[in-house]
Amino acid sequence: MPEGHVIHRLATELNETFGGAPVHLSSPQGRFTSEVTEILKSDGDGHEVPFDHAEAWGKHLFIHFGIQENPSPHTIHIHLGLIGTFTFEPVDEPRGQVRLRIDNGSVAADLRGPQWCRVIGPVDVDESVGKLGVDPIRPDEGLNHEKLQTTLAKTRRSAKPIGALLMDQSLYAGVGSIYRTEALFRAGVHPLIPGKEVPADQLDEIYADMVDLMRDGVRIGRIDTVRADHTPEAMNREPRADDHGGEVYVYRRTGQPCHICGTPVTLFDLAGRKTYACPTCQPL
Repeated sequence: MPEGHVIHRLATELNETFGGAPVHLSSPQGRFTSEVTEILKSDGDGHEVPFDHAEAWGKHLFIHFGIQENPSPHTIHIHLGLIGTFTFEPVDEPRGQVRLRIDNGSVAADLRGPQWCRVIGPVDVDESVGKLGVDPIRPDEGLNHEKLQTTLAKTRRSAKPIGALLMDQSLYAGVGSIYRTEALFRAGVHPLIPGKEVPADQLDEIYADMVDLMRDGVRIGRIDTVRADHTPEAMNREPRADDHGGEVYVYRRTGQPCHICGTPVTLFDLAGRKTYACPTCQPL
C-alpha cells in the first residue's frame, strides 16, 4: 500500500496539472458515472467543472471541485488501497479499467483499482479527517498541530508496542511499514517496546525523524532512510535490489547483515504485519 509521501506527490501533481482550470470528468469503466454526472450538473455546465485543489491527509486523497469564492459541495475522496494507481498520460483512449478520469484536453489523470472512490460533502471531509491522526508531511500548525499533541500524549500512555502504534492511522496518518520500521531502527528502539516505555524525548525525536524522512520522500519520490555513512557508495556495497526501491537499514532485509553491526536482521509478526529489526542495534 502506498505510504503518505506517494499521496502527497499525487496531490501536488494534480494541482500542478489542472491548477484551478475547468476539467472534464468521466468514468470510462462506468462504475463512477452517476457520481461524475452529479458533480458536472451541480458545479459545472454538464461538460466541465472547475478544479479547485487536491490535498492529502495521510493515505487519503481529497480532490475538491468548485471555486474558492463559491466552494463546491463536492469532493472526491480516494484511498488507493493495495492495488490502486493514479497515472498521468496524454489524452487518448483509456487503457484498462479506469474508474475515474480527470482531463484538461491534453493531459488525463486516470484512476484504476482504488480501495474506494466516492463523492462526499464538506461535513464528510471534516469527519474523514477527524478520524485520522497527525500527518508528518503536513505543516505543523492548526489542526495538524492539535493532532500531534493528542497523538504523542496517547502514545506515551499506551501499553501497545510502539511498532503497532506508529502504524495506527488514527494516530500517525500516512506512516506505513517502511517508515515505521526504519524510524525505529534509526532511533535504536525495538518495535515491541510498549509506547509508554519509550522516553518522551526519544518519542519526540522519532516523530521529528519521520517528518524529515517522509518530506524527503515527497521531494525525491522514493524512500531512502540510510545516513550518509551507510550508502552503497560509502560502504562499497551493491545498491539494494527490491521492488520498493530506496536504501534502507532493515526493511525486507531478513537474514542479511545489519549495515551498522553485521548482526542478521530478524523478521517477526506484529499485529498481523511483517516487522523487521536488528536485535543488536535495537535491543529488546
